[in-house]
Amino acid sequence: MAKNSIKVTDNPKLLKKVLSDGNYSLYLDFYLGRINVTDPITGEIKSKVQRKREFLKLTLYSKPKTMFEKQSNKDTLELAMRIRAEREKALKENRYGYKIKKVKNVNFINYFSVYYEKYDKKDKRLVKGAFCRFKDFLKEYYPKNQDMILPEQINKEFVERFVSYLQSRSKGEGASNYYTKFKMCMKNAYENGIIRKNPCTGVVCRIDKGILRKDVLSLAEQELLIKTTYKGQNQEIRKAFIFCLYTGMRFCDVKELKYSNIDYGHRLLSFEQLKTKGHSANSGVVIPLNDSLLSLVGTPPEDRNGVIQPNNYIFHLPSHTMCLKALRHWTEKAGITKHITWHCARHSFAVNILGNGANIKTVASLLGHSGLKHTEKYTRAVDELKEAAINSLPDFKL
Repeated sequence: MAKNSIKVTDNPKLLKKVLSDGNYSLYLDFYLGRINVTDPITGEIKSKVQRKREFLKLTLYSKPKTMFEKQSNKDTLELAMRIRAEREKALKENRYGYKIKKVKNVNFINYFSVYYEKYDKKDKRLVKGAFCRFKDFLKEYYPKNQDMILPEQINKEFVERFVSYLQSRSKGEGASNYYTKFKMCMKNAYENGIIRKNPCTGVVCRIDKGILRKDVLSLAEQELLIKTTYKGQNQEIRKAFIFCLYTGMRFCDVKELKYSNIDYGHRLLSFEQLKTKGHSANSGVVIPLNDSLLSLVGTPPEDRNGVIQPNNYIFHLPSHTMCLKALRHWTEKAGITKHITWHCARHSFAVNILGNGANIKTVASLLGHSGLKHTEKYTRAVDELKEAAINSLPDFKL
C-alpha cells in the first residue's frame, strides 16, 4: 500500500496529501488508461498513462487526540469513501467521457457538522448557531429525519420552511445571519457534488435592516447596571462591557484591544475593526476618551525591569459564550428584564448619544460605518423612544 494512500485497490484511488499544518487533504486519483505518444525529437512511440486528480476539499486530522477529532475523521472518511464509490461507478458507466455523477445517501447532518468543525474563520459561532437551528428545525418539523436526512430531501420548499422557522425563532438580524451560514454550507455541498442542485437558489431571508430589533439600555439602566456588583463577579468582563457601552465597540474588537491603541497624550483610542478590515476604507475608527474611560483602562503595565508593555491586552476576556453568560447574570442581578447581549452595548451607545443631541454623521464616524444607511436605524429607534415617552404621559381632559 502506498504511503499516502488510504485505499488503493480501486479506480479512482482515495489518496491523502500532507498539508502545511501536518493534517491530510483528501483527493481522488483517476486512472484513465494509456495512450501512445510520439516523441517529437526521436520519433519513438511511447505509452503514456493518463491520470486525473480531483481534490475533495476534505481534510483529516493527522494525529486525532480528542473524541471529537476521532469522530470528525470517521465522518470525513466515510463521506470521502462514498464520493469515491460514486466516482468509480460513474467512470465505469462512461469509461471515455469521465462523467461524474453526484453522491447519494450522505447524511447531510453529518456533512453540516463536519463543515462547521472545519470552519476556521472568526464568525464560526454563527455557523454553529446555524447548525443548531437546523437540528432544532428537523426535530420540530421533521422528527423522522432528526438524525438522518439525505441531500435530495432538502428542496426549495424545505428551505423556505426553514427560513420561516429562523425568522420565528431569531430576533434582529439573527435569522439572516444563520441563513447566510446555512447557504454557505449548501453551496459547499453543491460544489463537492453532494447535491445536484442548490435548493437555496432564489430563497431569500428578508428583514428590514432599517429597524433596530435588539434591546438597548437607557442611560438610567446603564447607571443601574454599573452600580450593581456581586460576589464573584468577573471584573474584566464588567469593565469591558462598560467600555463598550461608552465607545460602541464590538466584542471582537474590545477583546483584541491593546494599550498601544490608546494615545494618552491626545486622549484618543484608535483601532481597526476586525469585521471590516480589508473590506472597507472606513475600517479604522478613532474615538475620544474622557476621564472616566481613561481611568477604566488605566495605563500600560511594566515588566520586572520597569519597561512599559504597550502591547499587552487591556481586557483579559474568556470566550464569547462565557462573557455572555456573565452578562446575563449581571443584568438579572440589576433587575433588568431586557434581553441584553454584548452587541446591545453598541446599539445602546448609538441610541443614547443620538438622543443626547449628537448628529448622525458623528455617530456613523464613531461606529466606523461606511455610510449613513447603517446608522439610520438608530435615529428611527430614538424617534420611537421619544414617541413612547410622550405616550407614557397620563391622559387629560379640558
